[in-house]
Amino acid sequence: MRHSPETWLIVALSAFTLTGVLAMKSMKLSQGPEVVVVGEPLGPVLIEAAPSDAAAWFLRVRQFCNPVEIESRLRMNPSPATPEGTMHEAACYALAGRIDDARRLITRLPEDQRFRAAGVVFEAGHPAADAGDDVAAGPLMELVVEFWPNHYMALYHAGAARYELGAHAPAKDYLERFLAEYTPEDGWRTSAKGMLRAIEDGR
Repeated sequence: MRHSPETWLIVALSAFTLTGVLAMKSMKLSQGPEVVVVGEPLGPVLIEAAPSDAAAWFLRVRQFCNPVEIESRLRMNPSPATPEGTMHEAACYALAGRIDDARRLITRLPEDQRFRAAGVVFEAGHPAADAGDDVAAGPLMELVVEFWPNHYMALYHAGAARYELGAHAPAKDYLERFLAEYTPEDGWRTSAKGMLRAIEDGR
C-alpha cells in the first residue's frame, strides 16, 4: 500500500516529537529530581556558602565579633562542628569582650587541646595589643595565659595592661613571669624591666 507524501511527513514529525520528549525525560532523570518550592519565605533568608574550615569561617565572621552583633551572627552562621571550630568561636567571643563565654568554650575541649585554643585566641587579639592598646587586649591576654601559662607574649601584654590600669600586684606577677620565659635582650625586655622598676619605685 502506497502512502501519500503528506502521510510520510506526519509520521516523521510524530517520530521526531516522540524522540524529543524521550530525550528531555532522560535529561531530567540524569539531572536529579526537580525542586518544588511551596509558598513564599516568611522573611529574609540568609544564604551563605559553607566555610572550608574553621579559619575561613573566622575570617568571614570576625567583623561581627563585637558585643552588639556576635549573638545574631553566630546564630545565622555557626562555627564548624569541630575542635578547631570551637577554638575560633572562642576567639570571636574573646574579641567581643565575652571572656566567660570564651572560657566556657575552651573548657569544653579535651585538656590537651586547650593550649591550642589559647593560641588561636592570642592570634586573634594580638594585633590590637601590638598596636599599643594593651588595656583593651588585657582580658583576652589573661585568658590566653590561663590556658597557656608560659606564653611569653601574652604574659607581657597582660602585664602591660595591668600596669596601665594601676593594678601593680598582678602586673608584677605577669611581667616577672614574662622575663623568666623571654631571654633576648631587646625592646620587650627593656619595656618589661622599666615597668617593674616603676612598680618598685611606687610610680
